[in-house]
Amino acid sequence: MSDRLPPLTALRAFEAAARHLSFAKAADELNVTPAALSFQIKSLEEHLGHPLFTRLNRAVELTEAGQSLAPGTSEGFDALANAWRTVKRTVVVNSLTITAGPALTAKWLAPRIFDFARAHPDIELRFSATLRNLDFDHDDVDVAFRFGQKDYPDLYSVPVRREWITPVMTPEMAEEFDTPEKLINAPLIFDDSINFLNPRCDWPAWFKAIGLTYPSDKRGAHFSNADHAIDAAVAGVGVALGRRPIIMKDVMEGRLVAPFNIALEMDARFRFLCRKGAESRPDVAALRDWFVAEIEKTAHFSDDFEIIPVTELETK
Repeated sequence: MSDRLPPLTALRAFEAAARHLSFAKAADELNVTPAALSFQIKSLEEHLGHPLFTRLNRAVELTEAGQSLAPGTSEGFDALANAWRTVKRTVVVNSLTITAGPALTAKWLAPRIFDFARAHPDIELRFSATLRNLDFDHDDVDVAFRFGQKDYPDLYSVPVRREWITPVMTPEMAEEFDTPEKLINAPLIFDDSINFLNPRCDWPAWFKAIGLTYPSDKRGAHFSNADHAIDAAVAGVGVALGRRPIIMKDVMEGRLVAPFNIALEMDARFRFLCRKGAESRPDVAALRDWFVAEIEKTAHFSDDFEIIPVTELETK
């Protein structure tokens, strides 16, 4: 039996049929007729000199030979697809796909990215706002801004300063709830998007940081996205615990105030992420440098707060 590889079209037909265990579904995926797909698989079996499928009345099953071949063909086509995506990113450097959480995109990136775009008119920016951790190999992503405690040893990572939270509310509401003690009776807004943090950085933790006991029966409006929680605070729904980059624009423009000078520092931070090696691309490097500079440019926003690390609460 020759070691010469069979045609890639035949192997592609086999891979799809083995994955679906259906000639009809595989043909539909590859946009060919079932007869054409069956012909490709039959030619592959003749090339091998052994059947790869057992044909049943309304289904197919892999033979022992088919089971041996299936993993390698799937891995091979995945590797080809990844190589193609990589080379496309290498030659098409005027397009930069960025992913970030919806809150950071809406409240921090979108109001600032115009300056970067104006300075780099040759770079086409594309954004994917999602909390899902997109895969650099499968989702056509060049850069990710991610918030959390996780490290990414397999990626190029630039961590920036740890973030903090503090209560924010409308100026009118701040007149009514002008002390932390009164705040206990205020309508509270809960940002559930940071519930994954350990130690937790939430209302009970903030009240503990200032020496007050949070009432266990306290209820309020819960939001799964941080920007929605802040928008609710702007609308006067209640008081939210806001993260620094998410509240900065609304506070600086007077829609919200942060009346208490105590902030709780999270054991988490934002990171600039890309594939290792991609940081040397001019467009990726330009975005990284801009991101770090913007973070430092707004560092003064923290100057008016006493910042208590949440990790210190464990000893209280």
